[in-house]
Amino acid sequence: MTILIDQPEFGVEAGFNKVDNVEKGMVLDGGFTVPQTNSFGHTFRDYHVESERQQGVENFYQTNHINQTYDFVKRMREDYGKLNKVEMGIWECCELLNDVVDESDPDLDEPQVEHLLQTAEAIRKDYPDEDWLHLAGLVHDLGKVLLHPSFGGLPQWAVVGDTYPVGCAFDKSIVHHKYFEKNPDFYNSAYNTKYGVYSEGCGLNNVMMSWGHDDYMYLVAKENNTTLPPAALFIIRYHSFYALHRSEAYKHLMSGEDVENLKWLQIFNKYDLYSKSKVRIDVETVKPYYLSLIEKYFPAKLRW
Repeated sequence: MTILIDQPEFGVEAGFNKVDNVEKGMVLDGGFTVPQTNSFGHTFRDYHVESERQQGVENFYQTNHINQTYDFVKRMREDYGKLNKVEMGIWECCELLNDVVDESDPDLDEPQVEHLLQTAEAIRKDYPDEDWLHLAGLVHDLGKVLLHPSFGGLPQWAVVGDTYPVGCAFDKSIVHHKYFEKNPDFYNSAYNTKYGVYSEGCGLNNVMMSWGHDDYMYLVAKENNTTLPPAALFIIRYHSFYALHRSEAYKHLMSGEDVENLKWLQIFNKYDLYSKSKVRIDVETVKPYYLSLIEKYFPAKLRW
């Protein structure tokens, strides 16, 4: 079965270069530096969306922004948080994702598992000692299985796209912000202020994000007792949170731990969004290494 994702995964039509805020590099505590090119020697992806796709992109975000309410997200997290859809291992999910054709990615001609492995392998070459980061590269998009009928066959606007907090004012940096004016939360005094239902420095872990593959995979990993470090869970949950990555919106809700984890997320996003090379990944060659990481950090079977 092939599942078509024909909507963009983030707000590229607004002209964003999602990684330009870190192009000059960043030094982490401990001396790690964000490189400007990936380990294959290719520059990182700068999306230029074709004009004929722009209307489709806008229509996608219109639907997304109207329907992603606080109550909707709460219901979805309660439903999918039961993890009663399927039981399977991480690698099984990687293979299931091969049935997904992501038409939002103009550079991606390979099976989905190869994209995941390209990301993971590029990280592995530049950060060989951070095996948890390699695994984060492999699993970060597995939540897209929400599109599969066995997971409810959710619509695209509830699976892909930029993510953002609900329960407080929608920041104007969010792509196609104008369509939030059709979202009932926009007029709800409990939700339309800077802090809404939250407080200064409450921590992003206490903030509800718009529903999609990021938050779902975070729930799967967390509730199945992964031993991945907090930075990896942060990467999984917020890799589509571009209002924070690029515009530094919602920083008033962040804790000190969030600030540190964001450094790793900015590193990760440069690999997630890099221009695809023509060098193919030999899945069978690298598979044993990633199976060893899966065994190290995840149970053999997970509830999804």
